[in-house]
Amino acid sequence: MSDTSLARRNITVLTAAQALGGASAPIVMSLGGLVGHQLAPDPAMATVPVSVFGLGLAAGTIPAALIMRRFGRRIGYLLGALFGVAAGSVAALGIFANAFWIFTVGTFIAGLYGAYVQSYRFAAADAAEGPLKAKAISWVMVGGLAGAVIGPQLVIWTRDAIGGTPFAGSFVSQAILPLIAIPILMQLRAPPIGETGTDRGGGRSLGQILTAPRYVLAVTAGVVSYAMMALLMTGAPLAMVDHGHSVGSAALGIQWHLLAMFGPSFVTGRLMARFGKERVTAVGLALIAVAAAIGLSGVAVAHFWATLIVLGIGWNFSFIGATAMVTDCHTPEERAKAQGANDFLVFGATAGVSFLAGAVLNSGGWTMLNWMIFPPIVLILVPLVWRAARRPT
Repeated sequence: MSDTSLARRNITVLTAAQALGGASAPIVMSLGGLVGHQLAPDPAMATVPVSVFGLGLAAGTIPAALIMRRFGRRIGYLLGALFGVAAGSVAALGIFANAFWIFTVGTFIAGLYGAYVQSYRFAAADAAEGPLKAKAISWVMVGGLAGAVIGPQLVIWTRDAIGGTPFAGSFVSQAILPLIAIPILMQLRAPPIGETGTDRGGGRSLGQILTAPRYVLAVTAGVVSYAMMALLMTGAPLAMVDHGHSVGSAALGIQWHLLAMFGPSFVTGRLMARFGKERVTAVGLALIAVAAAIGLSGVAVAHFWATLIVLGIGWNFSFIGATAMVTDCHTPEERAKAQGANDFLVFGATAGVSFLAGAVLNSGGWTMLNWMIFPPIVLILVPLVWRAARRPT
């Protein structure tokens, strides 16, 4: 099998796995707060399971990178799928036992599973060359579009599947999805990271990688795009209810947001191949700022939905672009360190922001939340646009 054929095979496998693994997070995001409110000893702790999911995602990135470096992508992803099975099982057990902390442990394990799922995009890019590298990341993210549909639909279909225990069926289904993904991941043919000819030691230290200007710019762009998206996405449903809109309207807004996050992936890779990663990333960050401006323009349902849709598109361009930029900043032997550090910083910042959103809404409201978007966006856009202007199209 040629290198190109192998790369395309891996992209197909990882896209399918992303569709299944990507459905886990929407289940936690949709139901974590509701189940938390149902089980928590204090109503103020209702959103803790969702925030803990973000902590698990951040905490799992470095160990996942080390495991995949030692044992290879396929073994690592199969282990990640087992975390996914455990996550849904433990969360469902917490609901059955009416035990808040058991349920919270389940959402934390779901975050650990998410750390492996999030690296599928890097695995697809590793085996690709040239324009196919950017397209590989984009196509794997298309699997996230399917996950954004599968997750909410499973919530609707299974939340009352087990009589007398609302929502338990949804988390049982969350455990079944990674079981289905296991035979798919068995088809992956990515070589073990630590055993390829170019991966035998060597390369820069993590400290040297973290201080390289190109890498710093790429990681910072990823951190800002994901964290600012999470800030508005987490706050929007609460703000909608505070302004008198229904829970159904808020849920529909999140669903459109998820579709907007992954829908553009069909063309993002082509746009990066034509215009460059930095330009696409800059446009995405600018769209996140536009989303905040829409949020400041009014509090009707249409304003919230438009904010969430533009926010999703902006995240898609900026996060996929930043991810592709990271892959240009390391050699093959450095990929585990560089990619693991990137995900740790991105998802660590996102976890912190998820705790922050509620406090900001409480003290300053939806308006303050939107104003917070502009300073970090401007700070990263200046060097990003400068670098994009220096690179030929």
